[in-house]
Amino acid sequence: MRLTRTLAFLLQFATIGLLAALALMYFYPDLKREAPVVEIRQDNGPAARQPGPYSYADAVEAAAPAVVNIYTRKVVTERPHPLFSDPFFRRFFGDSFAVPRQRMESSLGSGVIISERGYILTNNHVVEGADEIEVALRDGRTTRARIVGTDPDTDLAVLQVDLSPLPAITLGDSEALRVGDVVLAIGNPFGVGQTVTSGIVSATGRTQLGINTFENFIQTDAAINPGNSGGALITADGRLVGINTAIFSRSGGSQGIGFAIPVSLARDVMTQIIEHGKVVRGWLGVAIQDLTPPLAESFGLEPGSGVVVTQVLAGGPADAAGLLPGDVITAVNGEGVDGVHKALELIARARPGTTIELEGLRQGRRHKWQATVAERPQRTE
Repeated sequence: MRLTRTLAFLLQFATIGLLAALALMYFYPDLKREAPVVEIRQDNGPAARQPGPYSYADAVEAAAPAVVNIYTRKVVTERPHPLFSDPFFRRFFGDSFAVPRQRMESSLGSGVIISERGYILTNNHVVEGADEIEVALRDGRTTRARIVGTDPDTDLAVLQVDLSPLPAITLGDSEALRVGDVVLAIGNPFGVGQTVTSGIVSATGRTQLGINTFENFIQTDAAINPGNSGGALITADGRLVGINTAIFSRSGGSQGIGFAIPVSLARDVMTQIIEHGKVVRGWLGVAIQDLTPPLAESFGLEPGSGVVVTQVLAGGPADAAGLLPGDVITAVNGEGVDGVHKALELIARARPGTTIELEGLRQGRRHKWQATVAERPQRTE
């Protein structure tokens, strides 16, 4: 009798539980949905690998003979402290301390032989102000070099030596470089002698670094140190794609962020220097700044869609064309402007004496200007 009551009690609770579950499923249908399934693609097969050389010795052997060490010397005059010119001081110690003293200052760098006619491409800061320039080749020959011309705006210089025969490097296509491509840096770091380091292209088209007026750097993690300036950045097959120029460093040594001038830019500068003795660029006589987000909003434009005129040189080409401070330039000869560096590049590309068309805004309204480009004044250091 007691067993029958227990079974009846359990049956009642089971029935109540089943009815409660059915009610929940009826009133809350989402409870019976399955949890979402996350699909993950996984391949346990061997990783795909692209064949690569076990050694870059062939590339180095092809390019290294054309990379030279550059040693410069200049006379530096040290002015005496004004205290030494004081009559009271000179009364007791004479005039020996008041005489300017001269000393010889030396520095080193690298360069690349571009032509069998003896033309060498290097950085302007390597030879700037030098009284004597000596070039040492990999084969042990040394000779004096003369400066053909310099371009401080891109930090490039062209030298020439009278030696024969000379090994000339093969130029590559810097515009075809991709991030991840293997590159080698060849130069004379710290004066220890010709050295080769390897890395990859970390980035291309680097601008707004504050190094040069016209910037379009290749960034690489190939070790570049003091003395590498003016040396070669080559591809894995030994072709020149850049001139090593600068490093980003907190310690003065390489930290994996180096910059090289693309050979496409260097070749154009070198050609103008050899043909004309200088680089001829277009100039409007106008100061501009980037269209920042607050400025862009005030003009009803998107950030990076133009530049703002901040100053116009009186009597200059921009002044003659009617530009005023506060005008916005959005295009030069139909090509859009996304910042100061792009605008400077497009203006500099125009030959002096030619007329270019500027498009933009004045007081919120579309406007166009016709400006006759003048020759950009040569920058002096």
